[in-house]
Amino acid sequence: MTERGILDEHSVVLGLALRALDLVAMLAAALASYHWLFGTMAMPVSYKMAVVVGLLFSLILFNRSALYRAWRGSSVTGELWVATGAWASVFLGLSSVAFITQQAHTVEVAWVLHWMVFSWFGLMVFRVSLRVLLRGVRSRGFNTRKVVLVVAGELGVRVGERLRQMPWTGLEVVGYFDDRPLERLPDIGSVPLLGQISALGQFVQRERIDQVWLAFPFRAENRVKQVLHELRHSTADIRMVPDIFQFRLLNHSMSEVGGIPVLNLTSSPMVGFDHFLKEIEDRVLAFLILFAISPLMLLLAGLVKLSSNGPVFFKQVRHGWDGTPIEVWKFRTMVMHKEHSGKLTQAVRDDPRVTAFGRMLRRSSLDELPQFINVLQGRMSIVGPRPHAIEHNEQFKESVDQYMLRHKVKPGITGWAQVNGYRGETNTLEKMQKRVELDLYYIENWSIWFDLRIILKTLVKGFSDKNAY
Repeated sequence: MTERGILDEHSVVLGLALRALDLVAMLAAALASYHWLFGTMAMPVSYKMAVVVGLLFSLILFNRSALYRAWRGSSVTGELWVATGAWASVFLGLSSVAFITQQAHTVEVAWVLHWMVFSWFGLMVFRVSLRVLLRGVRSRGFNTRKVVLVVAGELGVRVGERLRQMPWTGLEVVGYFDDRPLERLPDIGSVPLLGQISALGQFVQRERIDQVWLAFPFRAENRVKQVLHELRHSTADIRMVPDIFQFRLLNHSMSEVGGIPVLNLTSSPMVGFDHFLKEIEDRVLAFLILFAISPLMLLLAGLVKLSSNGPVFFKQVRHGWDGTPIEVWKFRTMVMHKEHSGKLTQAVRDDPRVTAFGRMLRRSSLDELPQFINVLQGRMSIVGPRPHAIEHNEQFKESVDQYMLRHKVKPGITGWAQVNGYRGETNTLEKMQKRVELDLYYIENWSIWFDLRIILKTLVKGFSDKNAY
């Protein structure tokens, strides 16, 4: 047996080993938690029963959560989220059993909480360590899968190059199949052209190819049928690479609706558990911040009232999540005036409408503080694309590509564009295009850690900015 095939031949054993190691991690966490709290390893019967039930739940729920599916090439974050969900479901089931059987009083809540934390930490460390180990193994040519690509068009070459740049996935690109001669193909580098599609089936069987990736344009359904016919006797995995590289997409993914596979070209990342996390983050931080700055806000409100006639707050209707109109609050910084219907004039440097005190508020961004109330109301997030006036949305949505996709998440008080210097007046199309580009980058790469990074950058850089006037 070759070194490359050692792990492949024992995939079943590895799967069983992973399940066993997860059970060992949870058992070790239970014992460590008990020893941590009580200084002994001699558990009473009630604790032992809780451990047994927890391990049984993990056997069932970890399997049902697809935790043990092949994660080759997938993000480690996705695997950790699945592991976290499976871990949480185990303790939810355990708690339900304890409540139904009225045995919750037989174990200390502190032990259960320690067990939850220790076992979760153990599962995370184990999976990250395994990923690092497998990446190293696959980067050295072990535990790989042979892949051939059909066809060598622009899409196929791009996919092939991407796979070759990521050896840690363990996917080895053997070559291309295409009916066109080599001189009519784009530059395929050192990857060989293996032949015409009619020879694909025999090659896949002879060379024991693991995966065939189809890189056809959307309109090539007849050629897809031809390939499937050629591979009708093969057990290789066949994957279709959608020709989506020509589009600028947002958070694209595959999903299933009523058993029908659906390719999401643009979608919001704030769904399901991620939406729940974002809501908790916003509401908790907004409450704590408002509690801390309430004396400052009362002082600023009084000074706004004294600085000129008019209300304390300036309230303006803007587009929120999914384009829904929301009312955004700020401390009023201008004298009272009227705009022509359907027109809104952005503040410019040395704008005569801005009051003396308002100019200080705008330069320090203190005029934005009431938006923490909007966050607590659920209209805004602390981090997200800045909400533009509806008139500006109407102005730019036709001239800036994918402008309205900014509204796939809640607008924010601060954002990725703002901490990168794109705030204040957008007096050129290029400025707005760059702001939208950064907003879309944030949406596509959103995570709690990304939010915290933006908040930290906002605090480090301060609230003042040369573009704030």
